Amino acid sequence: MKTSLSIRTYTKHFSSHVHDSYHQLVLPIQGNIHIDMNGFLGKVSVGECVVIPKGIAHGFTADEAARFIVADYDQLPSHLISEELAVFSTSPPLLSFLHFVEKQLEYQVDNQIEASIVNIFTLLLGQQELSRTSDPRIRAVQNMISKRLAEPLTIQSLAKAIYLSPTQFKKLFKENIGMSVFKYITEQRMEKAKALLTHTDLPVQLIAERVGYSDLSAFSRRFSTYYGMSPRAFARS
Repeated sequence: MKTSLSIRTYTKHFSSHVHDSYHQLVLPIQGNIHIDMNGFLGKVSVGECVVIPKGIAHGFTADEAARFIVADYDQLPSHLISEELAVFSTSPPLLSFLHFVEKQLEYQVDNQIEASIVNIFTLLLGQQELSRTSDPRIRAVQNMISKRLAEPLTIQSLAKAIYLSPTQFKKLFKENIGMSVFKYITEQRMEKAKALLTHTDLPVQLIAERVGYSDLSAFSRRFSTYYGMSPRAFARS
């Protein structure tokens, strides 16, 4: 599978074309891009990725100040091959890596480093949770949740952020993500707690606070339910 990464800018002038020989992923690192493509019409912002399959006509426009990392693939990774998938939210590690990619590609040409960058990019891409949602409001909520796991996250506050009633929001979220808002938030918190317990020496109390639990006992019970052992036992394992 041949892959190339580059930095792109676009203009406010609407353009459209077709890639006949390669697929393309467009990941904003500054600003956003408006895409008009079969199955998707809307804005793609920082923290998101749009998948443009080869042979699909697409139009686009963006502010001149916006910047993007673009990945061209002769063959799409298998988990990105779907008629339903057009845009998905990227994880914080992938977004941070994209900023490193920008700096490195601007700094020098180094084939060895660039080959390693492509490998890491592909590995990070494989870890993305593809929600298969085309609703920009739900993608915005996913990004909000990812950045605010330490904060109280309520149905009311999340619904208000995207101008929906709590009932409308819960229904739309379940339709797009396939699980309840509460379950999704809990999964994100437990995954981050597991990473912090594995890769840092932070006290369990502080880890609990970083994933939104002021009550250590409540955090320990929830973690044990997910992973079959207490946070302290998991940290020692």
